[in-house]
This record gives sequence, structure tokens and C-alpha cells, in this order.
Amino acid sequence: MSRVVTFGEIMLRLAPNGYYRFFQNDQMQATFGGGEANVAVSLANFGLDSTYVTKLPKHAIGQAAVDSLRYFGVDTSKIVRGGDRVGIYYLEKGASQRGSVCIYDRAHSAIAEAKPSDFDWDAIFEGADWFHFTGITPALGGELTNICLDACKAAKAHGVKISCDLNYRGKLWTRAEAREAMTKLCEYVDVCISNEEDAKDVFGIEAENTDIYGGKLNHEGYKSVAKQLADRFGFEKVAITLRSSISASDNDWAGMLYDGENYCFSKSYHLHIVDRVGGGDSFGAGLIYSILSGKDTQSAIEFAVAASALKHSVEGDFNRVSVTEVEKLAGGDGSGRVQR
Repeated sequence: MSRVVTFGEIMLRLAPNGYYRFFQNDQMQATFGGGEANVAVSLANFGLDSTYVTKLPKHAIGQAAVDSLRYFGVDTSKIVRGGDRVGIYYLEKGASQRGSVCIYDRAHSAIAEAKPSDFDWDAIFEGADWFHFTGITPALGGELTNICLDACKAAKAHGVKISCDLNYRGKLWTRAEAREAMTKLCEYVDVCISNEEDAKDVFGIEAENTDIYGGKLNHEGYKSVAKQLADRFGFEKVAITLRSSISASDNDWAGMLYDGENYCFSKSYHLHIVDRVGGGDSFGAGLIYSILSGKDTQSAIEFAVAASALKHSVEGDFNRVSVTEVEKLAGGDGSGRVQR
């Protein structure tokens, strides 16, 4: 069984019930989530040996975050305990023409104040096959860019493949800061994951003749983006998610995978969205699983996009679906009929 290590911040998610606005009533749902934690959960659900690394306080909220991962069988033995607080994000889910709103309260979280000495990467990568992180983690500030760099160097020394989802977050750092940090880190990355905006925001690489708001996506433009990324950093593979936002409730969703020779586009899904948070993470997990399972390029992108399409129907950050469910959708059964 392949072993995958992911590293980042898991946060407490506070969200009004259903599609209520903030404090439209006096109740909020409390769950946990975060880019790399979401990937770890998906991979555990797919049957891989999934290890999640972060730093969390020793108090009850920190332990609840750990327990939320253990529930799915994620290995939490490498989580460092310390610091004072768990990061929080507030989510107001959008509907129709009203977009979702995400408010961060994550400054001075345990992971944001972590030190390089907190993590023994040689021990963490012992027996590992894959390492995944996102651009969100170095964006948290402090020493996290250097910590991610240490992790990448150790992963390479252990012969571990590395994937990175660029995941630019303008609320966390500037484009200039992102470019400086991610340029260093991407030198070690084998598989790059991006979307229609990240490549432009981080590296200034843009798909031509594409309107993400009007639903017009130019496939040739995305081929150019993938090749430019691969040529600049030597990536073995570049995956790009293709989202056309019709409204907050309805999107068209697809993906492309470039393997250095072939540009493979998935089928497109029309999504009526229940919860889109974690959609990109479920795509990344599906891609990692597919590559480790030996799927060819076309099959890999079909599996990744189908996994993500299903996530959009699931409440919460974590994707609670199985390989069988994903393969059924990837195989063409998207009817949604009752299974008896």
C-alpha cells in the first residue's frame, strides 16, 4: 500500500446552517477542514496509507481536530503538539447569484508559529511514497516557507514524489510574495496542480481568450499554460481544473492533465452545488491516487475530476466518497438514481 504524507493547517470551520447568512440565526455548525487535511482524508477513504502533519495545541479543540482525522483512518502520529490556538475560518455558503464568503481568523495559530525544529522530516518520510502540500501553507507566514523547503529537500532525499496545489490566497499574501516563495518550492515539485487563476496570480501565466465568469474556456489556452509551467520548472505532470461559474449554485467542472507529451481533457460535469469548499483538494487527492495506482493520463484525469464532482455534493470540507463511487461516475453513470 502506498504511503502519502500531507502537510498544512487544519482549521475549525464555523458556518451558519444551510444557506443562512452570518448570524441570520444564533447557530453555527462546527467542523474541521483545510487543504492538505482534506487531501489526507480523501486518500484514506481511497484505501491509501495517509499521514497528516501539522502543529496543534494540546487543548480540547486541538484534540478534536486530531480526532476528526482519526475518524477516517488518517495517521496522526506525526502531528506536533504545542502552541496556543487552532485557526478558524467562517464560511457563508453562497446560492444563486450570491457568492460564498470566507473570513479567516488564523493569525498566530499553532502551525503559523511553528519552527523548523518542530518537524523531523527524515523520520516523517521514512517509507513514504508521496508528499503533498499547497501554496496556502507557506502563505501563513512565520517560518513556514523555510519549513516547506526543508520538507521538500527531505522528500527528495528519500526518493519521494512531490505534488503541490498552487492555491493562491490573496487574503494571506501578495502576488509578489507568492511568486518569490513558490518559485523556490516548485523547483522540487514533480506534479503541479493549478486552476484557471492560480497560474496567473502566482507566475503571471494566463490562458488566452478565456472568460471564467462568462463560462468561456479555451482549451488551447490551457495547453499553453500547462506547457509553460512544465517548461519553467521541469514538472513531470501539470493538472489544471477548469471551472465555469454559471452561478454560486451551478458550475460546469472539468480538468486537464499534461504529462509532457499528451494533453488529456476530462468529460465535463454540470454541478448543482451543495458545498464547493474542498473541491480542489478532492481533485488533488483523486489525481494522487490515480498516479500511484498506475492509471494512464486520461484515466487519471477522469478519476480526479469525478472525485471532485462528487465532493461538490457533500457537506463539509472532507470528501466522503469511495473509489467505487468515483469509478462509477467516471465510467459514465451520473444519473444520481437511488441505489437499492
